[in-house]
Amino acid sequence: MNRRDFLAVSAAALSSRSLVPTESVAATESVAAEESVAADARADFQLKYILATPMYGYAPLAEIVPEAAKVGATHIDIWPKVHGNQREQLDEMGEAAFTKLLADHKVKLGCITQYKLGPFGLQDEMKLARRLGCELLVCGGQGPKDAKGKELKAAVGKFIEQLKPHLAVAEETGTTIAIENHGNNLIDSPDSLKWLAELRPSKHLGIAFAPYHLPQDEKLQSDLIRTLGNSIRMFYAWEHGMGCHVKLPKEQELMQMPGRGTLDFAPLLAALRDIKYDGWSEIFMHPVPRGVPILDSGEKITAEINRSRKYLAERLSSI
Repeated sequence: MNRRDFLAVSAAALSSRSLVPTESVAATESVAAEESVAADARADFQLKYILATPMYGYAPLAEIVPEAAKVGATHIDIWPKVHGNQREQLDEMGEAAFTKLLADHKVKLGCITQYKLGPFGLQDEMKLARRLGCELLVCGGQGPKDAKGKELKAAVGKFIEQLKPHLAVAEETGTTIAIENHGNNLIDSPDSLKWLAELRPSKHLGIAFAPYHLPQDEKLQSDLIRTLGNSIRMFYAWEHGMGCHVKLPKEQELMQMPGRGTLDFAPLLAALRDIKYDGWSEIFMHPVPRGVPILDSGEKITAEINRSRKYLAERLSSI
């Protein structure tokens, strides 16, 4: 093509572009920009991992804390007996030694789980959490277990009203009380979680979302996550598998771990991404009996957690 032909073709192309309505060009550019932003959000979203100490049974904190970095966690979640005894270990070693142990391994305390104390027994624990730089405490709810409909809404409302003095302490200490949906509890069903999120009077009351305790239905759970939004402060990467109340062969017991059971976590992860979830994510399971490590060595436990972490990363990259 000679120079004259090239200039003619270029002029024609520019002329044809000028015939496209300005609104159409703007709309196309707007859609492209939105798609680019959405793609960036998908690429940027990552789970923020925290390590649950009872995965290692009653192992010493000095052995557990170094494992946090190996599983991509910057913080730990300590539990008391019977699930673990790391909360008791903290008392035995003292706050100064505990803080030094964490600092030596560049780990922080991210959560104290306290089902034993319950939602109305956390005031001293919240003050401890503040001293240790911890912002989250997890426990169960309290109230009638089988309420439905209007009775359920009223029961959740009453529970929240009873919590208000404790939420005042949470505000004072800069902590959040997260209620887990748990079997045989007021806060158990999807509806109870919706009422808790809707009626909560403060951001210092949140939800610890446990897929294990919900129907193993990916659409139900992902829709529920979107409904609950930023009220979720802890996400347990934990599925039902074959349950955790009867002693099973280890391979069957481990089906609670993400990637070993039948629950597809991709829709749940997509929902977490959509709500811009920025709370903790904890790979978790319960052994039988409680208090024992999930496997017979710390090395194997860490490898099993990383197995699930790899699965979650793969499912996240697929959405």
